[in-house]
Parts: sequence; C-alpha cells; structure tokens
Amino acid sequence: MIKVEEAIAIIEANSTKMPTQSIAVSKALGYVLAEKVISPINMPPFRQSAMDGYAFTHSIRHQYDIIGTSQAGDHLNIKLKNTEAVRIFTGAFVPDNADTVVMQEHVMANKDSILIATMPEKAANVRPKGEQIAKDDIVFEANTIITPAAIGFLAGLGITEVEVYKKPKTAILVTGNELVQPGKKLKKGKIFESNSVMLEAALQTIGIKKTKIYRVNDNLKATKKALKSILKKYDIVLISGGISVGDYDFVKEALLQNGVKELFYKINQKPGKPMFFGSKEETLVFALPGNPASSLTNFYIYVSPAIKNRIGFSEIHKTKVVRKLNSDVKNDTGKTLFLKAKYDETNVTVLNSQSSAMLNTFAVANSLLIVPENIEQYKKGQLVTLLPID
Repeated sequence: MIKVEEAIAIIEANSTKMPTQSIAVSKALGYVLAEKVISPINMPPFRQSAMDGYAFTHSIRHQYDIIGTSQAGDHLNIKLKNTEAVRIFTGAFVPDNADTVVMQEHVMANKDSILIATMPEKAANVRPKGEQIAKDDIVFEANTIITPAAIGFLAGLGITEVEVYKKPKTAILVTGNELVQPGKKLKKGKIFESNSVMLEAALQTIGIKKTKIYRVNDNLKATKKALKSILKKYDIVLISGGISVGDYDFVKEALLQNGVKELFYKINQKPGKPMFFGSKEETLVFALPGNPASSLTNFYIYVSPAIKNRIGFSEIHKTKVVRKLNSDVKNDTGKTLFLKAKYDETNVTVLNSQSSAMLNTFAVANSLLIVPENIEQYKKGQLVTLLPID
C-alpha cells in the first residue's frame, strides 16, 4: 500500500502524451493544441472603422464635404482632401489618408456635407491594422485548449486546420453479479448499476465525449476474456468493481494474466483504498472500487489528471483552495481522508453521509476536503485545503 502522493507521482510518470493529428478547426472544440499556431495575416488586415459615422483627416475644421461611402467589404481607393469626408460603416475600410472617424450621432449631416458637433480625438474609432494580432505573431501556444472563442479567432485568421493531441479511446468495464441496468426490474438482492454512467459523465467534463461501456459477471474466465479484447482496442481502460480481496473479486488476477504491468495496488486513503493502476504497452488501466463514492473520488484524484496529461493539458491538476472549517474534523484512521464538502467565499462545511457507498451528498458537494494521513484532527476555524470538483 502506497501513499497518495506516491500514487499521483507514479500515474504522472506513466501518462505519456497521445499521438497528434491534424484536425479541422470547426471540429477542434475541446482538443488541445500540440504545437503553437502562427498568424498568417494581420488582424484586422486593414484599418477598420469601429463605428458607423464619417472618416476624415483630423483638423480644426468642423465642416466637411461628403465625397463617397465606404461599407464593409468595400475598398474605397480614394485620397481625401483635408476638407472632405466619407460616409463609413462599422468594419469598413478607412481610406489611407483619413485618420479619424466621428460617430454619426455627433454630426449634423445632409447628402452633401457634415458639420461635426462634437469633435473626437485624433485617431478615434479607427482600428489599426494588426490591432488584434500581427502577421507571424503567435496566436496560441502549444497545450492551449480549443474553446468556442478560439475557434472563432482561428477562423477569422483564415486558419482551417490545427495540430492537436488525439483523444484517447476509452472504455469502462463494469463487474458485478448484483448489478441491474436502470430501467429493468429490480429483483431482491440486486441493485441498479450507476458507476458506468457516472464515470462516462465525468469523462465528458474533461473532453472525452465517446466511451464504450462493457459489462461482465464476477467470473475469472469471463473477466479475463473481456479484458483481453478491451486491452487491444483502447488507450484508457476504467474498471468498476472486482478489485478488492473478496472471493468474487477477479479483476487484478485477470489483468495480470493479460499481461498488464502492475504499477501499484492499494492506496493509504479513505475512501478509495482498493485501486489498481497498471499499463500494457501504451494502454493505462485504472481498476476502481465498486462503491460509487470511492470510484468517483479516485476519478477526480487520479484518473482525470492522467487523461489530461495524455491529451496535452498544461495544467492537469485543479488549483486547490483554502477555506476556514465550520466544524471539527477527526482522523483516527492513519489514512488520507477525502471528505465531501461544500465551500463558499470564506468557509467550508463537511457534508453528512461520507460512506463510500453514498452519492447523495457527493451530488451537492463542490469539493473534497483533504485530511493528510499524519493529521489526527482539524479544529473548527482552522484553514484547510480543498480540491474543487466539477
């Protein structure tokens, strides 16, 4: 059995980056850039009007003759005299020797001339060429997550493809004779299976949108056979249940018989002690406890950072926060505790129902309170460390 910190370090050391691929910008949402992106153009590519109004050469004059119109998409190639102005619209090309745009609300106009009632500062309402970004400047560094705004920015620069890390092919194997899928009749001795949909949803929060779910009974031969097939197809394999030391827990044995290298088994923590982490070639295997709260706790602490590391996130761990404790907390286990909690601007409350089988308070928690194994008690009012959760 190893410490929490050791488990985290082992997982990080073995979570190698996924291969890269070129992908259409329009399909890149949620992917992470594998290389920096350079701007092929200036943005804007020409001086633009920031307002609907009139472009002119700034002077002490207030009256100007209107000699044309510049609307978005036009290139009005004229040279203004210092007595002339053009009608202009937002986003339109500003004639080369015009240096200022006056808002239409600040002029009195007829079809031939304008009188500026409120004179703007020189260069007002003119977006310089390259104001957002200059040609050959870095648009995004490598390891940047592609957001909707990033897609819009890239498209606006005329970029159609980017190099990103591939998303890992991910599978969940659920074990347990007692499990029944929601929607089916619940017989005596059976429980509804929830870990697969819970873990599938948790994966979606970090950008893994497609996950294949498999199910197997508590049987060594069946478990071994299922894993043999799964390990050939997927980059990340999550297993729910069957990893403890009961008479019907066959997952560890089945993994070892399939050539999975054991990197650690069991962590000195509560909940979530019986967890196996291993690898076979480039495939990572996380055998998680069957109890729902234990399984989700270990997902947040171990699985999520590992996947983020593989798909190129620059920050794989959530930033911890510090809050003032609303009540005493005891730790007589000698283990690191992860307690479901809810924090606000200043305080944190440890929630009821901390059992590893219970999700009712996990469903409203926004953090896990971390109590290190060498801490026997936290007092009310003491500052404590929290891991925010989705």
